[in-house]
Amino acid sequence: MHHARRVLVLNERDPSHPAAGGAEVHVAEVSKRMAALGYEITQAACSFPGAPQREEQDGLQVWRLGSLGVYYPRVAWTTARETRRGRFDVVVEHLNKLPFCASAYSAVPVLAVNHHLFGRSAFLQVAWPIAAGVMALERLIPRFYGAVPFLAVSQSSKDDLVARGIPPGQIEIVHNGIRTPRVTLRPWAQRRPRIAYLGRLEPYKRVDLLLRAAARLVPRFPDLELVLIGRGSARVGLERLCAGLGLSERTRFAGFVPDDERDALLADARVCACPSVKEGWGITVIEVNALGTPVVATDAPGLRDAVRHGETGLLIADGPPQAFVARLAERMGELLADGALAERLSQGALAWSRRFSWDATAERTAHAIETLLARHRL
Repeated sequence: MHHARRVLVLNERDPSHPAAGGAEVHVAEVSKRMAALGYEITQAACSFPGAPQREEQDGLQVWRLGSLGVYYPRVAWTTARETRRGRFDVVVEHLNKLPFCASAYSAVPVLAVNHHLFGRSAFLQVAWPIAAGVMALERLIPRFYGAVPFLAVSQSSKDDLVARGIPPGQIEIVHNGIRTPRVTLRPWAQRRPRIAYLGRLEPYKRVDLLLRAAARLVPRFPDLELVLIGRGSARVGLERLCAGLGLSERTRFAGFVPDDERDALLADARVCACPSVKEGWGITVIEVNALGTPVVATDAPGLRDAVRHGETGLLIADGPPQAFVARLAERMGELLADGALAERLSQGALAWSRRFSWDATAERTAHAIETLLARHRL
């Protein structure tokens, strides 16, 4: 590289945003490592109360362009202006909220990273006019991304793009990494009869179905405890449901906890459940696996990539809520009761988790950028 490659990252939230999730972890971890490889990384993000307009975070320069209402128009304008001025060499656009369609206005090559597209699941998460808008924008994907190379975080995420008209040859699968846990792992027999949940508390995650399934297991496992790690808009309703199901005494809403505390809670669980309808990849599944904890999850996009059925955890077919709850209770019950099965899945989960590293993700992202720029110089 003659001068340091200057990369403009488009992602709505920066890693310090109060609602940061998996995509933001990806931005933080990859940016930190690419900065160490000699890249200059700048992210155009939306503002939030109390956040400075510009900030440096561990190798990532964050530019905050204003509140959500003005953010998307400003991103387009800023990207067009700064790429025309020669300020950046490449734009890396993350698809996990609204598509930016950066190739329509960027003066430099664009690389897209696909976490997950909402599709119909948008209707579970936001008011229908917004959901309809998200789906309409996603329909434009073939028009604006027909020539853009993609990095997809999973096979499901690649399949989703192909189904929307992106040529498969343009999509490379680059898995997310995980943070290596620092806590001591415990054998299954020494663990508490605990079911854990890790993730945001949002409607589409369907934590309510997990609570209903757990309530069915109480007669069989009188010492059963539940730990829900994460925060989100559904919390108040879930606390109410817990009280209604008689689970309040045995359920802990841990909220957002520091990494080591989170890992200690997960390392003492016999099973972790993920009843979500759709994930980009299910990075939380791999993080849970790194603690030797098997995961029971919906056989849904992203999750079926992260959970290897019968090897690292168990997948259950989606369906009407009542039937789904019955299946979820049955599978979780198996892992609470059957030490041999749980220990085997626990070992498989550990082995699987060791295949994912942020160093590899960053190196492959850098390689994709270099390949793209070399092609544009021809």
